[in-house]
Order: sequence, then structure tokens, then C-alpha cells
Amino acid sequence: MWLKFALQNTLRNRRRSLVTVSIAALGTAGILLAGGFALFTYESLAEASARDSGHLVLGQPDQFVKDEEVPLQHGLDNAAELRAQLLTDPAVRAVLPRVEFSGLISNGDKSVVMVGLGVEPDSEFSVKGPFLTLKDGEVLSSNAKDPEVMLGEALARNLKAAPGSSLTLLASTTDGALNALDVRVKAVFSTGVPEVDKRLIYTDIATAQKLLATQKVSSMGLFLSRMDQIPAAQARLAGAHPGLKVLTWEDQAVFYQAVRNLYNRIFGALGIIIGVIVLFVVTNAMSMSIIERTREIGTLRALGTLPGQLLRTLSLEGMVLGGVGALTGAAAALGISMLLYVVEIQMPPPPGRSVGYPLYVTVDARMYLATIVTMVLLTMAASAWVARKTVHMPVVDALAHT
Repeated sequence: MWLKFALQNTLRNRRRSLVTVSIAALGTAGILLAGGFALFTYESLAEASARDSGHLVLGQPDQFVKDEEVPLQHGLDNAAELRAQLLTDPAVRAVLPRVEFSGLISNGDKSVVMVGLGVEPDSEFSVKGPFLTLKDGEVLSSNAKDPEVMLGEALARNLKAAPGSSLTLLASTTDGALNALDVRVKAVFSTGVPEVDKRLIYTDIATAQKLLATQKVSSMGLFLSRMDQIPAAQARLAGAHPGLKVLTWEDQAVFYQAVRNLYNRIFGALGIIIGVIVLFVVTNAMSMSIIERTREIGTLRALGTLPGQLLRTLSLEGMVLGGVGALTGAAAALGISMLLYVVEIQMPPPPGRSVGYPLYVTVDARMYLATIVTMVLLTMAASAWVARKTVHMPVVDALAHT
């Protein structure tokens, strides 16, 4: 009965109620779309970071905290045996060793500083998925007869190299001596980050180990079936290999952490601002409604209606306005989110990158529920706060109000 009265009261001034509902709907939709975009960004960066390093990264403790005086000073021995042991864990889907090194790359006329990654080509490019954009050529193969490399786009342009070109790698070995190795360019790629494309090369592990004169690897990336398996798998592997350190992808993802902290502050402030706007709009609308009905409230008090009953009715009016607005805004946000999967909108490249990305908005049921409940509670609280003075006004004063 009280809810029916509240609904009928909101329809007495439909224009004012419509404005209030519209503001609540716009606020709800704005919060959900902004929050969904932030969640999409978090998920995309988390996937990219985990795909780059592995869900877990295993290595010597000093590998993650100390600089090396010579290449692979803190590398892993017996990589093949260790890999076989790691694959016995039920959660581990793949183990990808990698060799990190640096040095010079030369075309005979010009030498350029490069940063190299030695990988297992067949596993690297199948397990990780499309983390590079090939511009020319084909990805590395484990069956190549001659040493091969893949060059970043800007590095290839600097060296005037293309697939089939011959180059020379120069680097220090694990003994501190200088070693050179002739290689053939297999492909040119882009990571989407110009600064990385100026220096990065990929080669197979055997070529990298031959250049550095070692059988060690820098670390091992462990890929699991699901992200939620990370804590349990990390604990098991750390216990099984006490002499090694097991880090998660998030421990290595500095960029992800920085973006998440920034977005949390931006969208948190945005949510507070929208909530304050909705609160003021509802407060203003309910103030006008209650002032116009002061004599009506006095009459109800004279007929025996308790202040608590009136306060409940007026709070329910706020709940109706906020609830209808929140549900309308949630429906609009859901529709826009689904539409973005059909009509693709390309975002411009973020700072430090050369390629854009499609705009999507994540639909999270918990976020929708929390936003709707918060919006309803805000409008109810605003209505109750405005009405408290009027419903407790002396009956004579309320009846004499003009």
C-alpha cells in the first residue's frame, strides 16, 4: 500500500519526476560505461602481460633483483630436466624457457644496439597467440638449418634489412669474451611500441645460447589453464623448488599496475562526482515536492498518520525515482556495451604506442548490481533527509503553511 502511494505521488508532477529519473539514468549509465571500460582495460592488460611473461615466472632469486655482470650469470642450469618436472604439475599447460641478452647487430656498414630474446619458436608463437604483428616474412621455426632472427620494424628500417638479409650479432659470452654470429632475417614484426621496435629481436634458444656460449636459460614462463589457478600453483611450485623463486605475471607487470592505479583514481573520482550530482538533483526535486505538499502532510498528520509512516512514504518515492532511473540507465549501458561488439569503434593509439585498439565495455553483473543498489540508496537517503523536517513540523504550522 505504501509503495502504491509513493508511485502515485511521483506521477503527480510527471515533468519533474521525468527530469529526476533522467538524471539518475544518465548517472547510472555513465558510471557503468566508465567502469566497464576500466574493467575491459584491466582485463586486456592482464591478458597481454600474462601472455608475454607467462602466468608464473620461475628463475634464480638473483635474476629478479640483481644486475648481471656477465650474460646469464643468474641463469638456470639443466633447463630440459627442470622443464620436465614443471610439466608434471596438473595446472601447468606449457613451459617456455627464454634467454635474454643484449649486444650489437650489424649489417656490415652500420651497427645498432639491440635487445634479444631467445625463445622456442614452435611453442612461443602457438601458446602465446597473436602478440606480435608480422609486417613481412614468416615466424621462426625450430627446424631452420641456419641461425635466423626476427627484427622489430624500426630496427629493420634502420639497418635497411628485410627477410632474407644477412646480419651479424655481436655479444659478450658468459666468460666475458666477445662473440659474433652471422644470421639471416626471417621476418619483420611490430609490437605496437615504437621504442621497443627500435631494439628488439627474436631468435631461437639454440642460436642465443651459441652466441653466448652457454647452455643456460634466463628464466621459464609457466602458462596455466586459468588465471584463478595462479595462487595455488605458485604455492605448489615454490614448495617443490625451494632454491628458485616463483613470481606471478603481476609481479612483473609494472605498466599494468601503473595503469590500474591511475584508472582507479580517475573513475573513482568520476563515480563520486556523478553520485553527488544525482544526490543534489533528487534532493532538489523532493524539496520542491515536499514544500508544495506541506499542507497535505499537515492534514495527514491531523488524521492520525505518524511521522514515521510519512517519512517511509516519501523515502519510497525517492526509491521509485532512483530505482526507475537506475534500471533505465543500466539497460542503456547494457545496450551500448552490446552494440560496441557489433559496431566496432577503434580507439586512437595510447601514449607510447603506434597502433590503436577496439573499444569494448565489459559487462560485470556485480558492478551493475552494486551501482543500482547504490543509486537507490542515495535517492532514498536524499528523500528522507529532505522530508525529516517537514514530517515533524507541528500540525498547526503545517496546516497554516502557504
